[in-house]
Amino acid sequence: MSSTCKLWIALATLLAVSFAVLLWVGGEIHREMPPIPEQVVTESGQVVFTRADIETGRQVWQTTGGQQLGSVWGHGSYVAPDWTADWLHREAVDILDQWARRDYSVAGFDALGKGEQAALTARLTEMMRANTYDAGAKSVVISDDRALAISNVSAHYQSLFGNDPATAVLRENYAMKNNTVADAEHRRAMTAFYWWTAWSAVTQRPGKEITYTNNWPHEPLVGNVPPSNLFMWTVFSVLFLIAGIALLGWHYAVNHSKEEAPLQLPATDPLAKVVVTPSMKATAKYFWVVIALFLVQILLGAITAHYQVEGQEAYGFALAEYLPYSLTRTWHTQLAVLWIATAWLGMGLYIGPAISGHEPKFQALGVHVLWVCLIIIVVGSFAGQWFAVMQKLGLANNFWFGHQGWEYVDLGRFWQWFLFIGLGLWLTLVGRCLVPAIRAGGESKSITTLLFLSTVAIGLFYGAGLMWGEHTHLSMVEYWRWWVVHLWVEGFFEVFATAVIAFLFTKLGLIKTSTGTLATLFATIVFMAGGVLGTLHHLYFTGTPVAVIALGASFSALEVVPLAYVGFEAYHTFKLGHATPWMQRYKWPILFFVAVAFWNLVGAGLFGFLINPPLPLYYMQGLNLTPLHGHTALFGVYGMLGIGLMLFCLRGMKPEAIWPEAPLRTCFWALNIGLVGMALFTLLPIGVLQLIAAIDHGYWFARSADFMQQPIIEMLVWMRVPGDTIFSVGAFALAWFVLRLWIAPRKSVVAEVAADSAR
Repeated sequence: MSSTCKLWIALATLLAVSFAVLLWVGGEIHREMPPIPEQVVTESGQVVFTRADIETGRQVWQTTGGQQLGSVWGHGSYVAPDWTADWLHREAVDILDQWARRDYSVAGFDALGKGEQAALTARLTEMMRANTYDAGAKSVVISDDRALAISNVSAHYQSLFGNDPATAVLRENYAMKNNTVADAEHRRAMTAFYWWTAWSAVTQRPGKEITYTNNWPHEPLVGNVPPSNLFMWTVFSVLFLIAGIALLGWHYAVNHSKEEAPLQLPATDPLAKVVVTPSMKATAKYFWVVIALFLVQILLGAITAHYQVEGQEAYGFALAEYLPYSLTRTWHTQLAVLWIATAWLGMGLYIGPAISGHEPKFQALGVHVLWVCLIIIVVGSFAGQWFAVMQKLGLANNFWFGHQGWEYVDLGRFWQWFLFIGLGLWLTLVGRCLVPAIRAGGESKSITTLLFLSTVAIGLFYGAGLMWGEHTHLSMVEYWRWWVVHLWVEGFFEVFATAVIAFLFTKLGLIKTSTGTLATLFATIVFMAGGVLGTLHHLYFTGTPVAVIALGASFSALEVVPLAYVGFEAYHTFKLGHATPWMQRYKWPILFFVAVAFWNLVGAGLFGFLINPPLPLYYMQGLNLTPLHGHTALFGVYGMLGIGLMLFCLRGMKPEAIWPEAPLRTCFWALNIGLVGMALFTLLPIGVLQLIAAIDHGYWFARSADFMQQPIIEMLVWMRVPGDTIFSVGAFALAWFVLRLWIAPRKSVVAEVAADSAR
C-alpha cells in the first residue's frame, strides 16, 4: 500500500472517530444542561418568574444585539459587563446587605467586621449554591430574601435598559443607547433571562460540588472558585502540547534529514500558460467586494473602539441614537468573516477551471448569480439587524429577519438559509470543475480530491448554524454555534487553503507533486487531530459536563502543534519565492503566506494557548485577552491568507500588468505593523490588568464600569489609535493597488507578447 493511501485511510479514520466523539459530547451536553424551570416561586408561594418570562427575555436580549452588547456566560463583547457575572454579584451583595441590616442593625455588609462578613458569606454560599430545582414540579423554590434581591436587581436592569436618568451615566459607560429596550414589559422579561443565566452559574449540579457552569464566573462571595478538575486538565493540556510538538519535531527531522535532489525549475512561469476563462474573469468582482467590505469593516471597527471612550457619542455627535455600539460591533465582526470568506470563495471559483482546464457550460452565469446573491445577503441581513437593534422589528420577526444575537452567527434565520443555499451553489460551481480533473487522474489527483472534499465541507458545514431554533436551550445553541465558528471557519477553510497553496506550488514546479501530496495530507491530518475535538475548548463554562473540559483541554492543546509545523515550513516557503527570477511575479503573495505562518505561531499559537487551557480561560474568558487572540488569529491568519490567495488570482487575471512595488510594500508592512500595535499597546495590557482584577476581586469587577473607566484604561484605549491608523493605511494601499489594476494599469510589452503566444 502506498504512503498516499495510508494517509487517506488515516485521515478518514481520524475524522470518523473525532466526529463520533463530538456528536456523543453533544448528547451529553443535552442530557446535563441546566434546566429551565416552568416557574420560580418563593417559599411563601409567590411566583417570581415563569418559563415564558425566561424565553421571552432571551428573545428580547437577542433583539438588543445579544452577545454584541455585553456577554452571557462569558461569550460576547467587552465594553458592557458580562450580565451573568454582574447579576450574580448584585444579587449576592443585595442579600448580604439585607442580612447585615436585619441581623446586625448596620447600614450594610461593608460596615461589618471581617468575622461577621465571613459568617454571612458562608451562609450566603450555602443558600445560593443549593439546588432547589424540583424535577417533578419543574420549579425552583427560593427564599423570600432572595426574591427581594431579585426584585431589586431587576429594577436596576429595567432602569438601565430604559431611559431612566438615574442610570444615564452607567448607560454611557456601557456604550448603551437610551431606551435600548423601549417596552417596559420586555425589559422585565429580559431580567428573567439574565437571572436564569446567573442561577445556572451558581447552582450546583445534583450530587456534585460544581455548578452547571463548572463554577464560572469567579465570585468569592458565593464560593465560585476554580474546581480541581480545571487544575488537573490544564496540566494535562501542557503535557499534550509538549509531547505533540516533540513528536512533530522528530517527524520533521526524520523526513527532512535527506535533502531531495534539486528540481529542474521551469524557465518561465507555468501559470502564465493558463487560459483565463470567462468565469475566471468574472471572479474579479468578488475581489472588488472583498476590498469594499474590508474598508467598511475597518471603519466600523474604529467606531466600535471609539465607543469605549465616548459611550454614546462620536466627538459630540449622538451617534448611538442612529448606529448603536451593538450594531457597529455586529457588522464589524460579521464583515470580518464575510470579506475573508468572499476572498476564499472567489479563489475557489477561479482555481476550479484553472485545474480542470475547461469551462463548464453556464459557469460564468453561475459566478454572476452567486455574486448577486452575496450582495443581497449582505445588504438584507444588515438592514434586518438595524431594524432589530433599533427595536423596530418586533419579537415575532426578529429570529427570521433580524438579529439572532449570537456572535459571528448574527444573521436572521432567513439570511442563514439564503447563505447556505449560496454556499451550495458555490460548491456546485467549483465541484463541476474539480470532479472532471479528479476523474482524469494524474499525480495531482490526491491534492485535487482534498481540495474538492474541503469545498464540500465548507458548503455543508455552515448548515450547523441551522441546527438550533428560536427557543433551543442556550447550551445547545453554543454547541452548534461553535461548529460554525470553529469547524467551518478555522477547520475546513484551513484545509482548503492548504490544498490550494500546495496545488499552486506544484503547478509552478517549485515542489514535486508527490512531495506536495504527502505534505498536504499529513498537514491535514495534523490540523484535524486537534481541530475537531478542539472545538470543545469554547464550551467549558456553557452549562456543559466535565467531559467537555477533559476532551477540550487535551485536544485544544494539539491545535497548537500544527502551527509549529507551519513555522517549520515558513522559511522553506520564503526560499521558494527566490527560487527562480520569474518567481518575483509572486513575491507579494508568497510574503503574505509567510506572514500567515508568523501569525499562526503568535496569534493562533502563543495567544491562543494563553487562553485555551481550562484554568487560564476560567479567569480570562471575555476579557481583552480574548480579542487579542481573536484579532491576531482571525486577521493575522485567515485575513492575510485571504489577501495572499486574492493576489495569486489577480496575478493570473492580469498577467501583462506590471505590479507597482510601493502600494504592495506599504500594504504588507502597514497591515502587519498595525496589527502588532493594536495587540501590544492596547489589547494585551488591558487584558493583563483585567486578569489581575478578576483573580483578586472576582470576574464581575474586571468587567465593571468602575474598572473599565479608570484613566489608565482610557489611556490604553487611545494608544490603539496609532496601530489602527497604520493598519488603515495598509488597507487603503491594497485598495489603491487593486484599483490601479483596472484603471490605467502599467503593462509589460514582453509579458503581453508572451501571454499572446501562450494562448
